[in-house]
Amino acid sequence: MGLLAALLGIFLATGCDQRPPPSPSPATQPAAKGPTIGVSLLNLSSEFIVMLQSAMEEKARVLGVKLLINDAQRSADRQVQQVESFIAQKVDAIILNPCEFEASSPAVELALKAGIPIVNVNSETRSKPTAFIGSRDEESARLAMQFIAGKLGGKGNLVMMHGFLGQTAQIKRDQGAREILAQHPELKLLADQTAEWDRAKAISLMENWIQAHGPKLQAVFAQNDEMGMGALIALEQAKMKDKVIVTSVDAIADALQAVKAGRLDATVFQDAKGQAGTALETALKIIRHQPFEKELYIPFQLVTATNVSQFLGR
Repeated sequence: MGLLAALLGIFLATGCDQRPPPSPSPATQPAAKGPTIGVSLLNLSSEFIVMLQSAMEEKARVLGVKLLINDAQRSADRQVQQVESFIAQKVDAIILNPCEFEASSPAVELALKAGIPIVNVNSETRSKPTAFIGSRDEESARLAMQFIAGKLGGKGNLVMMHGFLGQTAQIKRDQGAREILAQHPELKLLADQTAEWDRAKAISLMENWIQAHGPKLQAVFAQNDEMGMGALIALEQAKMKDKVIVTSVDAIADALQAVKAGRLDATVFQDAKGQAGTALETALKIIRHQPFEKELYIPFQLVTATNVSQFLGR
């Protein structure tokens, strides 16, 4: 009986304790699963778009967001397919860096129809997304062209390199440039043509213009730095750079170094980090049903030899 009593005492002492086991310490609790955001980028062969990607990835690490990043390779059709894939994967939101104003619009419409918020970054579409984060592209062209007008005293001959035709940046930068030309009737546009944001194509186009216009040529406005650097290389090879002003847009690393070295006359800073980070923050606010800005524009800034040191290493 003594042994049975002892065993019964142990059972009662342990089996009747109905308290739940202690909760694990915060250090041992599994981390909450963060949201997943699909990202379709215009073209990862462009240095500026790579800057957008890197800034977005850095911000995602800080915010605990999983990104699914796709390269649309300048194809609006591919971009639509990528958004369809994001919808099938049930992502929490989509960030779209549109290839074209019109042809990328179906991607926006598909996301909205599926009930998935979509944030356009850097470039616009005809169809309105849930939110837009970028800069006013016409402003960048005004800054670059006004710089040229000032250097030439409002009188002279120039050429303009367009980006990929049909993309919002190309359309708006063309508009902004022509606004300044209209203000300076003695500035003559000798030629304008696309080099599709591409450095190699810009070298070839600039060589053709050098052959066609020779000593009449006094300035070049390239709608992005890749093309600006291509124009610069062709002019240097033709030993004409000291006679021709070259300006472009984006303030990529090569362009900033060229401005610092006195090779490129000016570029226009576009804040890739600000655009990417704000787009991601906006997507998170929408996912969490928090107030957000439907449209947010980050200003451009003219970069010349006098202020280039402020932009190096950004």
